[in-house]
Amino acid sequence: MLEIRGLATYYYSDNETVKALDGASLSLGKGQMVGLSGASGCGKSTLGLSLMQLIEPPGKIVKGSIKLDGRQLLGLPKEEIRQLRGKSISMVFQDPFTTLNPVLTIGDQLSECLRHHFSMGRKEAKERAVEALAKVKINDPAKRYASYAHELSGGMRQRVMIAMAVLCGARYLIADEITSALDVISQRHIMLLLEELRTKEGLSVLLISHNRPLLARHCSRIYEMKDGKCLN
Repeated sequence: MLEIRGLATYYYSDNETVKALDGASLSLGKGQMVGLSGASGCGKSTLGLSLMQLIEPPGKIVKGSIKLDGRQLLGLPKEEIRQLRGKSISMVFQDPFTTLNPVLTIGDQLSECLRHHFSMGRKEAKERAVEALAKVKINDPAKRYASYAHELSGGMRQRVMIAMAVLCGARYLIADEITSALDVISQRHIMLLLEELRTKEGLSVLLISHNRPLLARHCSRIYEMKDGKCLN
């Protein structure tokens, strides 16, 4: 279970302190899909970045608790956090085109993740990467392994990001507005893929979106973010 209690993340400037999160609490059980909604700028993405401990100055997590399967993540050494990212918890962002490296093939980027976490050889890493592309329903995965991000559609790029997120065994996924830049058909396919990963492989998903109807269709529980807190 992923448990957040009283999480506060502030952004500092010379003139003011912006309390993006101010006592946010929520929980995500194994195999659940839980929604997080709210107006633009309410702190939804800050919550996701805080869970991944990717907040950069002038932002800072100032208090609270983040527990993953009973383990307190706040206060862990940076190297331990880096190892947890991808192997235990991952995040997929709204725009995969800006997240993927444009000068590396899709396959190279997937293989790099595996070699970093598991010290795999090139051949084994490639085989695993192709399997991951097949798992997220990308046609002809061996061919797409050699493709670049600009050669793929928006929906396919998002599938690649999901493959990368679960490639190393992560069981908790933070999906931040991952359908908002897609057409309706691509949105449906991405949500069907997440549902399949949830039901067949026990993936737990925190689905961050301003699309309330989409959250209502797919989530067992929805939190509303307001004033830096999560209400349900």
